[in-house]
Order: sequence, then C-alpha cells, then structure tokens
Amino acid sequence: MNYLVKLRQRWVSFLHNEALKEKIYSIVFESDTPKGKLFDIVLIGSIILSILLVILESMHFFPYSAYVVLRVLEYLLTLFFTVEYLACIYCLKQPFKYIFSFFGIVDLLATLPVYLSFFLHGSHYLLVIRAFRLIRIFRIFKLFKFIHEGNLLLRSLWISAPKISIFFFFVLILVTSMGTIMYMIEGTHPDSEFNNIPNSIYWAIVTMTTVGYGDITPVTPVGRFFSAVIMLIGYTIIAVPTGIVSATMVRQHKALEKRRCPRCHRDGHEPESLYCKYCGARLRREKTEVKEVDEQKEQESKI
Repeated sequence: MNYLVKLRQRWVSFLHNEALKEKIYSIVFESDTPKGKLFDIVLIGSIILSILLVILESMHFFPYSAYVVLRVLEYLLTLFFTVEYLACIYCLKQPFKYIFSFFGIVDLLATLPVYLSFFLHGSHYLLVIRAFRLIRIFRIFKLFKFIHEGNLLLRSLWISAPKISIFFFFVLILVTSMGTIMYMIEGTHPDSEFNNIPNSIYWAIVTMTTVGYGDITPVTPVGRFFSAVIMLIGYTIIAVPTGIVSATMVRQHKALEKRRCPRCHRDGHEPESLYCKYCGARLRREKTEVKEVDEQKEQESKI
C-alpha cells in the first residue's frame, strides 16, 4: 500500500514538474537552441527514413529476413514518434489546443497506422502521412517567408470556401441532372452500360472532369452529341475554383502591401493589424480597409 502511495506521489510530482516541462518544451518546440535544432534534424531524418521503409516494404522482391528488419525498424521509429507526441502533450500548458491543431492531428496520424496494422491488414502503408511533418524543415532553417506564403494560401482558401461550396453544389446538381438525362437517352438501348442512374452519374462526372476512362460509352447519336456538350461544359467550368482562390490571393496580397508603416516604411502587415510588427508604430487604416476587414470577418464567422 505504501508503495502505491509513493508511486502516486511520484506521478503527481512528474505531472507538475514545471522545470522539466520547460526543458522538454525548449527541445521539442524551439529551434533556436542547439538541442532543439539537433532534435528537429533527428526527427526529420527519422521521418524520411520511415517513409523510405514503407516504400521499400511495398516492393515484393526482398527476402523475408529483410522484411523482418524493415518491420523492426518501423516499430522502433514509431516508438520514437509516440514518445515525441506524448512529450508535446506533456510540456504544453494547453495540450488540447495542440491535439486538435493541424500539426497535432498529423503527429497523431503519424503513429496510429502501425498500431492499427495489428488489427487491419495493410493500414501501415498510411505511414506516408508522416511526409506532412517535413513542414518542420521551414521552422528549422528559419524559412519563415515560406510559412507566411503558406498562411496566405490557407487564408485565401478559407475565405473562398463559401463560393467554392456553392460552385461544388451547382456542379453536383449539374452532373446528377446530366446523368439522369443520359440514362433516359441511353438506358433503353439494348446492351447499354447506362443501365441505372448511379452509373450514368458516374459517367457524367468522369466526362465533365475530362478524365474519360472509357469504361462507359454512349452508342446512340443523341447520346454522343450530349457527351460532346458535357465535355465542352467541363472545359469551361473546371477552372472556376482556381480563379476564385487566385482572385482572393491577389486581394490578400494587395491588402498586405497596402499596410505600410509610416515610421519604418515596411509592409507585409495583416489587414487587422493595429501596430507595426517591426518597430511598434501605430498603423494608419483607411476607411476602405476597415470595411474590407469587417466584411472578411463577417465571411469567416459565417463559415
């Protein structure tokens, strides 16, 4: 009984050891210290090695002993990633914020496939998801410009989401309608592959996206004419989402260039920024900028 009490005390002391948490945090999350940079380089090397192991394991011309070695190495790397994931949770003051963040989810998915492979055959091939963790290389070598550009892209996608959703819903209605019409045209023909509406909708999607597998083809003149119409429609609308995101990115980039500091004359400030991130001077805001920011926030709140 005393042993259990001592064990519990040690566990509580471990959970509330702030000095240890700060030390782990400096190694895991900070790349400015020698230990932190070394840890990130080892981690990236482990990620690359893990991905190579998955690729080699999918090639079925190695002897059985080689596959055993590959699997053992994979288990060791997974153990390392699991410890690293738990260390991230341990040293943070708000662990749930990390767990449900993009990188937290990627870190979890980097370890789960191996454990799932004990129950689901072939699931360990999902370990290629670890490639997303290579984004850490930008942080190590201080390529913050790339991170900034990535944030600009994500922000543009987020703002464009309502327009893209409406466009997607429109395309969904369009392919459903066209698939149904093709079923009415081709379905009555003997030996037709348009024998039900789901098959016809699948054909409409493949045709409109200009993929054209050729597994289902119309045989009647009216069906072929209608196919040509669908292909032309696909060519005209396939670039719409790209145009929406590109236009939003241009607007975002112009908004960043507009926000120039009156003291140090440097730009690149976020539209909602009040002070210069370089010298701390107060930024001037035009009425049009305020209106754009308010509209942008309203859009984001609707999402």
